[in-house]
Amino acid sequence: MTDERAGRLLRPADSSPRATFLELFFDLVFVFALTRVSFRLIGAVDESLGELVLEIVRTGALFLALWLLWSITAWVTSRYEPEEGVIQFVVVGSMFGAMVMAVALPRAFEERALPFVLGYLAVMVGRPLVMAVALRNHPRRTVPLRLGAWAVAGAVPWLAGALAPEHLRLALWMCALAIDGVGLLLGWPLPRLGPARASGWLIMGEHLADRYQQIFLISLGETILVIGLTYSGVDFTADRAGAFAVAFVTTALLWRIYFHRAGHLLAEALRVARSPGRLGSSAGATHLAIVVGVLSTAVGYELVIDHPYGRTDPAWLAFVVGGPALFLAARARFEYEIFGRVSWSRVGGLLTLLLLAPAFTLGPPMVALTLVAVVLAGVAAADARRSRGRAPETSASPLGHGEAGEAGFHRAP
Repeated sequence: MTDERAGRLLRPADSSPRATFLELFFDLVFVFALTRVSFRLIGAVDESLGELVLEIVRTGALFLALWLLWSITAWVTSRYEPEEGVIQFVVVGSMFGAMVMAVALPRAFEERALPFVLGYLAVMVGRPLVMAVALRNHPRRTVPLRLGAWAVAGAVPWLAGALAPEHLRLALWMCALAIDGVGLLLGWPLPRLGPARASGWLIMGEHLADRYQQIFLISLGETILVIGLTYSGVDFTADRAGAFAVAFVTTALLWRIYFHRAGHLLAEALRVARSPGRLGSSAGATHLAIVVGVLSTAVGYELVIDHPYGRTDPAWLAFVVGGPALFLAARARFEYEIFGRVSWSRVGGLLTLLLLAPAFTLGPPMVALTLVAVVLAGVAAADARRSRGRAPETSASPLGHGEAGEAGFHRAP
């Protein structure tokens, strides 16, 4: 491959910012993967508090591995031309690795540990190597080399955890995630090369915004699957029908609150940012929290639909109330990233949920979920009232005002 051909891998200025059909195909794997995450937690809610906390940590570690795979793929397709054959090969390979991880996830801390790790490492180590070869002597070649070197370092505790006794697995995999996370935060620094922080990358910001919005919608789709699968698997009683309806309304409210103003303006904010990588990096962390909040809420749906008027186990509130509370907290941060402010309605809704949570244990789960929906409806109503009759706001992000990009990272002509 010539250097001119290598340069064609970079996204040109006239490239379409919309996600390609292949990327949407890639996302279908994550619809399945996120259901595996939720149902793994659902299977642990009847355990003791200590076992439940341990399972939350374990499932969180598995989810973070999936998130890293998805998010770095999103950055790759925002930085390189997704219509090029090499990039399509990378996306398809990442898709297969994610599918292996999703299939192995329910028993990843038991007998399927090695398949889960091999699926992850095949992508995290193999992808940067393919990119480095494809870029030949182009200046951007150093970025995948950095990623590959850090992925190889993280592969050691990943593989050690997969092969070690089960009681050591979590500690070793947490160490591996720490290596992967520190590498991402520091820009995968290497001797003589230094760091290449994502905040300084030149990317197609509108494309990255599209991908973040899509992963949010995927997480909402996963909640719809949980609602439907749970309700279709139990007797159709009036109590469960009510829980089914309230769960669906709650999901619709999460959609409404996310996309009100800030959700629609993420693409514009990234497009006009001088340093879209900085804003994109911050928005990535925010969307991680948003997705975790939505997935936790889905676990709460299953609990309420199954036992709408049973006894409310205090541990259930971590999902029924904790999921929406985390969503509101992350959505408040998202609003700050776009407008440089936070609306009182989100803070008020978050505080209301936290203050009422202890009282929710006094009534049945159906009451708790209904009151959560009422609080979310109040937030959505306050948004509508505030914007009624006003001109649409424009982005005023306090982020993205740094340097335009690191040396050697230039947009293709």
